Amino acid sequence: MESIYGYSEEMLKNYMVNMGEKPFRSSQIMEWLYRKKVTSFDEMTNISKKFIEKLKEDFTLDRLECVTRQDSYDGTKKFLFRLSDGNLIETVLMDHEYGYSVCVTSEVGCNMSCAFCASGMKKKKRNLTAAEMVLQILMVSILTGFRVSHVVVMGIGEPFDNYENVTTFLNIINNAKGLEIGSRHITVSTCGVVPKIYEFANFPLQVNLAVSLHAPTNEIRDQIMPINKAYPLEVLMPAIKEYIRITDRRVTFEYIMLKGLNDTQKCANDLCDLVLGMNCYINLIPYNEVKEKPFKRSERSDMRQFFDILKKRHINVQLRKEQGSDIDAACGQLRSNQMKKEGN
Repeated sequence: MESIYGYSEEMLKNYMVNMGEKPFRSSQIMEWLYRKKVTSFDEMTNISKKFIEKLKEDFTLDRLECVTRQDSYDGTKKFLFRLSDGNLIETVLMDHEYGYSVCVTSEVGCNMSCAFCASGMKKKKRNLTAAEMVLQILMVSILTGFRVSHVVVMGIGEPFDNYENVTTFLNIINNAKGLEIGSRHITVSTCGVVPKIYEFANFPLQVNLAVSLHAPTNEIRDQIMPINKAYPLEVLMPAIKEYIRITDRRVTFEYIMLKGLNDTQKCANDLCDLVLGMNCYINLIPYNEVKEKPFKRSERSDMRQFFDILKKRHINVQLRKEQGSDIDAACGQLRSNQMKKEGN
């Protein structure tokens, strides 16, 4: 059986029509799922008993199992969830001044193999379904009692390698009858899957795009991001420019600061040259060290100097505030904790 949490309102409407039910039932069901958070179809008291039995035949209301929860001193919370097939994923809740944000995982494992990242140490086993992504947000909200107002698809996996399920997920969480998360409060990150950047430019919701750049030249990017061999900067950057042209939206470039590799004054100036004239924002990220990886965090003075160079050249830039590093919940630290359990 399919999880009903993987059905958008439009998909539910089609299901209702095929079953001979009124299309407005889809709105009623969405409200039961996401407003009242029912755990049984029998709780849907404005749905006929006959149709309740049909729903039970076709759908499951199963949720994710929370295996562990870790709380950081800064308010960040990390959850290890078990999926129905036994696979484990991690999801993070972050407390910001503007509200609560959930970092959603899109795959079990990751095939991108970025050299500095813990998430890619476990090869991809499968895509997550739209329901499994929706349930990460729903479970975090239920377990904490917090209203999630922002979502970033930046957890384990490359979202654009799971494009269809990710876009279905976006439609569900944005829906006014669903989790009602504003499209401009949603960000999807990619390490540079160029064909999907072009496709995403025509996605109807005004969600934000973030690109994991991490280097201003092919020479450096080749060392740390294998995807750059398939889509080097001379291919990636035109795709991003076309995305900006079509959507008229600003793109965020994520840039992890790696000591002695991409944090020099030359790298700063090369980065300015690369993004010159683009409607973009540079997010400088202090590296969160992973014990199995050789990379080190840039010195604070080098990060500040890098930041200052970008500022002087009128590039929109921020040095990201760290969150959750004490519980391995920060950028680049997420992994399936199966690795630790299996001794890998």
